[in-house]
Amino acid sequence: MRRIGGIKMKIGILGVGGIARKMAGTVKEMPSATNYAVASRSYEKAEQFAKEFGFAKVYGSYDELVKDPDVELVYIATPHSHHFEYAKLCIEHNKPVLCEKAFMANAKQAKEIVALAKEKGVFMAEAIWTRYMPSRKIIDDVIASGRLGKIAVVSANLGYDIDEVPRMLEPELAGGALLDVGIYPLTFASMVLGDDIVKISSTCTKTATGVDEQDAIILEYPDKVLAHLHCSMLAATDQSGIVYGDKGYMVAKNLNNVDAVEIYSPERKLLETLPVPEQISGYEYEVEACMRAIKAGELECEEAPLAQSIHMMEVMDSLREAWGIVYPFEKQ
Repeated sequence: MRRIGGIKMKIGILGVGGIARKMAGTVKEMPSATNYAVASRSYEKAEQFAKEFGFAKVYGSYDELVKDPDVELVYIATPHSHHFEYAKLCIEHNKPVLCEKAFMANAKQAKEIVALAKEKGVFMAEAIWTRYMPSRKIIDDVIASGRLGKIAVVSANLGYDIDEVPRMLEPELAGGALLDVGIYPLTFASMVLGDDIVKISSTCTKTATGVDEQDAIILEYPDKVLAHLHCSMLAATDQSGIVYGDKGYMVAKNLNNVDAVEIYSPERKLLETLPVPEQISGYEYEVEACMRAIKAGELECEEAPLAQSIHMMEVMDSLREAWGIVYPFEKQ
Protein backbone atom coordinates (compact mmCIF):
# COMPACT_ATOMS: atom_id res chain seq x y z
CA MET A 1 0.00 0.00 0.00
CA ARG A 2 1.11 3.52 -0.77
CA ARG A 3 -0.18 6.72 0.71
CA ILE A 4 -1.12 9.79 -1.28
CA GLY A 5 1.97 11.91 -1.83
CA GLY A 6 4.53 9.52 -0.44
CA ILE A 7 5.88 5.99 -0.19
CA LYS A 8 5.20 5.16 3.46
CA MET A 9 2.63 6.55 5.88
CA LYS A 10 4.32 8.32 8.79
CA ILE A 11 3.15 6.94 12.13
CA GLY A 12 3.31 8.83 15.42
CA ILE A 13 3.05 6.98 18.74
CA LEU A 14 1.88 8.53 22.03
CA GLY A 15 3.39 6.59 24.93
CA VAL A 16 6.37 4.26 25.26
CA GLY A 17 4.98 1.38 27.34
CA GLY A 18 4.79 -2.29 26.47
CA ILE A 19 1.98 -2.06 23.93
CA ALA A 20 3.69 0.90 22.23
CA ARG A 21 6.81 -1.22 21.90
CA LYS A 22 4.82 -3.96 20.19
CA MET A 23 3.30 -1.50 17.75
CA ALA A 24 6.63 0.18 17.02
CA GLY A 25 8.26 -3.19 16.40
CA THR A 26 5.44 -4.08 14.02
CA VAL A 27 5.51 -0.82 12.06
CA LYS A 28 9.28 -1.14 11.73
CA GLU A 29 8.73 -4.32 9.70
CA MET A 30 5.88 -2.97 7.55
CA PRO A 31 6.66 -1.98 3.96
CA SER A 32 3.73 0.45 3.87
CA ALA A 33 4.35 2.45 7.07
CA THR A 34 7.24 3.95 8.99
CA ASN A 35 8.01 4.89 12.60
CA TYR A 36 8.19 8.65 12.23
CA ALA A 37 7.56 10.34 15.62
CA VAL A 38 7.29 9.22 19.23
CA ALA A 39 6.30 11.21 22.30
CA SER A 40 6.50 10.65 26.03
CA ARG A 41 6.27 12.94 29.02
CA SER A 42 9.89 11.90 29.55
CA TYR A 43 12.07 13.04 26.67
CA GLU A 44 14.80 10.62 27.76
CA LYS A 45 12.43 7.64 27.53
CA ALA A 46 11.16 8.79 24.16
CA GLU A 47 14.71 9.26 22.89
CA GLN A 48 15.72 5.75 23.98
CA PHE A 49 12.55 4.34 22.38
CA ALA A 50 13.25 6.21 19.14
CA LYS A 51 16.76 4.85 18.89
CA GLU A 52 15.56 1.29 19.40
CA PHE A 53 12.80 1.43 16.80
CA GLY A 54 14.18 3.92 14.29
CA PHE A 55 11.96 6.97 14.78
CA ALA A 56 12.95 10.15 12.96
CA LYS A 57 11.44 12.56 15.49
CA VAL A 58 11.43 12.55 19.31
CA TYR A 59 9.17 14.69 21.49
CA GLY A 60 9.01 15.23 25.24
CA SER A 61 5.31 16.14 25.14
CA TYR A 62 2.23 14.94 23.31
CA ASP A 63 1.42 18.51 22.25
CA GLU A 64 4.60 18.68 20.23
CA LEU A 65 3.87 15.46 18.37
CA VAL A 66 0.36 16.42 17.28
CA LYS A 67 1.68 19.77 16.01
CA ASP A 68 4.18 18.03 13.72
CA PRO A 69 2.72 18.56 10.23
CA ASP A 70 4.25 15.36 8.86
CA VAL A 71 2.56 12.93 11.28
CA GLU A 72 -0.18 11.15 9.31
CA LEU A 73 -1.63 8.68 11.85
CA VAL A 74 -1.33 8.77 15.64
CA TYR A 75 -1.45 5.57 17.66
CA ILE A 76 -2.51 6.19 21.28
CA ALA A 77 -0.85 3.68 23.60
CA THR A 78 -1.59 5.23 27.01
CA PRO A 79 -3.75 3.74 29.82
CA HIS A 80 -7.53 3.69 29.23
CA SER A 81 -8.00 6.62 31.61
CA HIS A 82 -6.17 8.97 29.24
CA HIS A 83 -7.54 7.82 25.87
CA PHE A 84 -10.20 10.53 25.77
CA GLU A 85 -7.83 13.38 26.62
CA TYR A 86 -5.22 12.43 24.05
CA ALA A 87 -7.69 11.44 21.33
CA LYS A 88 -9.28 14.86 21.73
CA LEU A 89 -5.86 16.48 21.47
CA CYS A 90 -5.17 14.64 18.22
CA ILE A 91 -8.56 15.39 16.69
CA GLU A 92 -8.34 19.09 17.56
CA HIS A 93 -5.07 19.14 15.59
CA ASN A 94 -6.65 17.22 12.69
CA LYS A 95 -4.56 14.11 13.26
CA PRO A 96 -6.11 10.73 12.33
CA VAL A 97 -6.29 8.50 15.40
CA LEU A 98 -5.87 4.79 16.07
CA CYS A 99 -6.70 4.46 19.77
CA GLU A 100 -5.77 1.35 21.72
CA LYS A 101 -8.57 -0.70 23.25
CA ALA A 102 -10.59 -0.32 25.32
CA PHE A 103 -11.72 2.57 23.15
CA MET A 104 -12.44 4.95 26.06
CA ALA A 105 -13.07 4.58 29.77
CA ASN A 106 -16.84 4.77 29.38
CA ALA A 107 -19.62 5.29 26.84
CA LYS A 108 -20.02 9.00 27.64
CA GLN A 109 -16.44 9.61 26.56
CA ALA A 110 -16.87 7.36 23.52
CA LYS A 111 -19.94 9.22 22.28
CA GLU A 112 -18.33 12.61 22.83
CA ILE A 113 -15.07 11.75 21.06
CA VAL A 114 -16.85 10.14 18.09
CA ALA A 115 -19.08 13.20 17.74
CA LEU A 116 -16.02 15.47 17.80
CA ALA A 117 -14.18 13.38 15.20
CA LYS A 118 -17.19 13.48 12.88
CA GLU A 119 -17.69 17.21 13.44
CA LYS A 120 -14.03 17.91 12.59
CA GLY A 121 -13.97 15.39 9.75
CA VAL A 122 -11.05 13.50 11.30
CA PHE A 123 -10.48 9.76 10.93
CA MET A 124 -10.70 7.63 14.08
CA ALA A 125 -10.55 3.91 14.88
CA GLU A 126 -10.27 1.59 17.87
CA ALA A 127 -7.26 -0.73 17.90
CA ILE A 128 -9.27 -3.82 18.82
CA TRP A 129 -7.04 -5.98 16.67
CA THR A 130 -9.17 -9.13 16.60
CA ARG A 131 -11.71 -7.30 14.45
CA TYR A 132 -9.10 -6.66 11.75
CA MET A 133 -7.30 -10.01 11.62
CA PRO A 134 -7.63 -12.66 8.87
CA SER A 135 -8.82 -15.08 11.57
CA ARG A 136 -12.08 -13.17 11.78
CA LYS A 137 -12.96 -13.97 8.16
CA ILE A 138 -11.97 -17.60 8.69
CA ILE A 139 -14.37 -17.84 11.63
CA ASP A 140 -17.12 -15.96 9.77
CA ASP A 141 -16.76 -18.26 6.77
CA VAL A 142 -17.03 -21.42 8.87
CA ILE A 143 -20.25 -20.17 10.50
CA ALA A 144 -21.69 -18.96 7.18
CA SER A 145 -20.96 -22.34 5.57
CA GLY A 146 -23.45 -24.05 7.88
CA ARG A 147 -20.91 -26.68 8.97
CA LEU A 148 -21.76 -26.05 12.61
CA GLY A 149 -25.49 -25.98 12.05
CA LYS A 150 -27.67 -23.77 14.22
CA ILE A 151 -25.53 -21.89 16.76
CA ALA A 152 -26.66 -22.43 20.35
CA VAL A 153 -23.80 -21.33 22.60
CA VAL A 154 -20.61 -19.28 22.45
CA SER A 155 -17.92 -19.61 25.10
CA ALA A 156 -14.86 -17.38 25.42
CA ASN A 157 -12.24 -16.64 28.04
CA LEU A 158 -9.04 -14.68 28.50
CA GLY A 159 -6.87 -14.60 31.59
CA TYR A 160 -3.34 -13.76 32.67
CA ASP A 161 -1.44 -13.67 35.95
CA ILE A 162 -1.11 -9.87 35.93
CA ASP A 163 -2.50 -8.83 39.31
CA GLU A 164 0.81 -7.27 40.28
CA VAL A 165 0.97 -4.96 37.25
CA PRO A 166 0.47 -1.50 38.82
CA ARG A 167 -1.83 -0.01 36.17
CA MET A 168 -4.17 -3.01 36.46
CA LEU A 169 -4.81 -2.23 40.12
CA GLU A 170 -5.29 1.53 39.95
CA PRO A 171 -8.86 2.87 39.70
CA GLU A 172 -7.41 6.23 38.60
CA LEU A 173 -6.09 4.50 35.45
CA ALA A 174 -9.37 2.65 34.80
CA GLY A 175 -7.69 -0.53 35.96
CA GLY A 176 -9.24 -3.94 36.40
CA ALA A 177 -9.75 -7.01 34.25
CA LEU A 178 -12.77 -5.84 32.23
CA LEU A 179 -11.33 -3.07 30.06
CA ASP A 180 -7.98 -4.77 29.63
CA VAL A 181 -8.82 -8.45 29.00
CA GLY A 182 -12.59 -8.75 29.29
CA ILE A 183 -13.01 -6.74 26.11
CA TYR A 184 -11.74 -9.74 24.12
CA PRO A 185 -14.34 -12.36 25.15
CA LEU A 186 -17.02 -9.69 24.74
CA THR A 187 -15.73 -8.84 21.28
CA PHE A 188 -15.59 -12.50 20.28
CA ALA A 189 -19.24 -12.93 21.26
CA SER A 190 -20.12 -9.77 19.37
CA MET A 191 -18.32 -10.91 16.22
CA VAL A 192 -20.10 -14.29 16.26
CA LEU A 193 -23.55 -13.40 17.58
CA GLY A 194 -23.92 -9.68 16.97
CA ASP A 195 -25.05 -7.04 19.44
CA ASP A 196 -28.75 -7.77 19.93
CA ILE A 197 -28.38 -8.69 23.59
CA VAL A 198 -31.62 -9.51 25.39
CA LYS A 199 -30.26 -9.91 28.92
CA ILE A 200 -26.94 -9.66 30.77
CA SER A 201 -26.10 -11.56 33.96
CA SER A 202 -22.72 -11.21 35.63
CA THR A 203 -20.58 -11.19 38.73
CA CYS A 204 -17.02 -10.27 39.64
CA THR A 205 -14.50 -10.40 42.43
CA LYS A 206 -12.57 -7.28 43.34
CA THR A 207 -9.06 -6.29 44.34
CA ALA A 208 -8.28 -4.41 47.55
CA THR A 209 -8.22 -1.25 45.45
CA GLY A 210 -11.80 -1.82 44.32
CA VAL A 211 -11.38 -2.79 40.67
CA ASP A 212 -12.57 -6.08 39.17
CA GLU A 213 -10.05 -8.92 39.12
CA GLN A 214 -12.19 -11.79 37.75
CA ASP A 215 -15.41 -11.47 35.78
CA ALA A 216 -18.07 -14.00 34.79
CA ILE A 217 -20.62 -12.82 32.21
CA ILE A 218 -23.62 -14.48 30.56
CA LEU A 219 -25.24 -12.82 27.56
CA GLU A 220 -28.64 -13.92 26.31
CA TYR A 221 -29.56 -13.36 22.66
CA PRO A 222 -32.80 -13.97 20.70
CA ASP A 223 -33.79 -17.59 19.98
CA LYS A 224 -32.38 -18.75 23.34
CA VAL A 225 -28.75 -18.36 22.22
CA LEU A 226 -26.27 -17.84 25.06
CA ALA A 227 -22.70 -16.63 25.43
CA HIS A 228 -20.81 -17.41 28.61
CA LEU A 229 -17.62 -15.42 29.04
CA HIS A 230 -14.98 -14.98 31.67
CA CYS A 231 -11.78 -13.07 32.18
CA SER A 232 -9.17 -12.89 34.90
CA MET A 233 -6.04 -11.07 35.94
CA LEU A 234 -5.28 -13.69 38.60
CA ALA A 235 -4.46 -16.71 36.41
CA ALA A 236 -3.71 -17.79 32.87
CA THR A 237 -6.64 -19.46 31.14
CA ASP A 238 -6.76 -21.61 28.00
CA GLN A 239 -7.76 -18.45 26.09
CA SER A 240 -10.14 -20.13 23.69
CA GLY A 241 -13.24 -19.02 21.88
CA ILE A 242 -15.71 -21.80 21.12
CA VAL A 243 -18.81 -21.72 18.92
CA TYR A 244 -21.22 -24.63 19.51
CA GLY A 245 -23.80 -25.65 16.92
CA ASP A 246 -26.12 -28.62 16.53
CA LYS A 247 -23.84 -30.12 13.84
CA GLY A 248 -20.50 -29.59 15.55
CA TYR A 249 -18.34 -26.93 17.16
CA MET A 250 -15.40 -24.69 16.37
CA VAL A 251 -12.48 -23.76 18.62
CA ALA A 252 -10.56 -20.53 17.99
CA LYS A 253 -7.28 -21.02 19.81
CA ASN A 254 -5.53 -18.06 21.48
CA LEU A 255 -8.53 -15.75 21.68
CA ASN A 256 -6.85 -12.35 21.36
CA ASN A 257 -4.54 -13.44 18.52
CA VAL A 258 -6.10 -16.55 17.01
CA ASP A 259 -3.41 -18.85 15.63
CA ALA A 260 -5.60 -21.78 14.54
CA VAL A 261 -9.26 -22.66 14.10
CA GLU A 262 -10.32 -26.26 14.78
CA ILE A 263 -13.55 -27.86 13.58
CA TYR A 264 -15.03 -30.75 15.61
CA SER A 265 -17.89 -33.17 15.08
CA PRO A 266 -20.65 -33.49 17.71
CA GLU A 267 -18.74 -36.58 18.90
CA ARG A 268 -15.73 -34.34 19.68
CA LYS A 269 -13.69 -35.71 16.78
CA LEU A 270 -11.29 -33.21 15.22
CA LEU A 271 -12.33 -32.87 11.58
CA GLU A 272 -10.10 -30.06 10.35
CA THR A 273 -7.58 -27.47 11.48
CA LEU A 274 -7.63 -24.19 9.59
CA PRO A 275 -4.30 -22.34 9.78
CA VAL A 276 -4.02 -18.59 10.14
CA PRO A 277 -1.61 -16.66 7.85
CA GLU A 278 1.82 -15.81 9.19
CA GLN A 279 2.11 -12.28 10.49
CA ILE A 280 4.50 -9.72 11.95
CA SER A 281 2.62 -9.44 15.23
CA GLY A 282 -1.01 -9.07 14.19
CA TYR A 283 -1.01 -5.32 14.78
CA GLU A 284 -0.20 -4.69 11.13
CA TYR A 285 -3.78 -5.48 10.09
CA GLU A 286 -5.30 -2.61 12.06
CA VAL A 287 -2.66 -0.20 10.76
CA GLU A 288 -3.25 -1.34 7.18
CA ALA A 289 -7.02 -0.98 7.61
CA CYS A 290 -6.56 2.58 8.89
CA MET A 291 -4.31 3.46 5.97
CA ARG A 292 -6.80 2.06 3.47
CA ALA A 293 -9.63 4.06 5.02
CA ILE A 294 -7.62 7.28 5.21
CA LYS A 295 -6.52 6.92 1.60
CA ALA A 296 -10.15 6.40 0.58
CA GLY A 297 -11.25 9.49 2.49
CA GLU A 298 -13.22 7.51 5.07
CA LEU A 299 -13.59 8.65 8.69
CA GLU A 300 -13.66 5.15 10.22
CA CYS A 301 -12.78 1.53 9.44
CA GLU A 302 -15.42 -0.83 8.12
CA GLU A 303 -13.77 -3.63 10.12
CA ALA A 304 -14.44 -1.83 13.42
CA PRO A 305 -17.22 0.77 13.10
CA LEU A 306 -17.22 3.50 15.73
CA ALA A 307 -20.86 2.76 16.57
CA GLN A 308 -19.76 -0.73 17.60
CA SER A 309 -17.02 0.73 19.81
CA ILE A 310 -19.64 2.88 21.52
CA HIS A 311 -21.91 -0.14 21.98
CA MET A 312 -19.11 -2.13 23.60
CA MET A 313 -18.43 0.72 26.03
CA GLU A 314 -22.16 0.76 26.89
CA VAL A 315 -22.07 -2.97 27.64
CA MET A 316 -19.01 -2.57 29.87
CA ASP A 317 -20.59 0.44 31.60
CA SER A 318 -23.63 -1.69 32.44
CA LEU A 319 -21.40 -4.40 33.85
CA ARG A 320 -19.47 -1.97 36.03
CA GLU A 321 -22.71 -0.41 37.21
CA ALA A 322 -23.95 -3.82 38.31
CA TRP A 323 -20.69 -4.40 40.14
CA GLY A 324 -20.61 -0.96 41.77
CA ILE A 325 -17.34 0.05 40.15
CA VAL A 326 -16.88 3.74 39.41
CA TYR A 327 -13.54 5.23 38.42
CA PRO A 328 -12.50 8.30 40.44
CA PHE A 329 -12.51 10.62 37.43
CA GLU A 330 -16.13 9.63 36.70
CA LYS A 331 -17.23 11.11 40.04
CA GLN A 332 -16.05 14.59 39.16
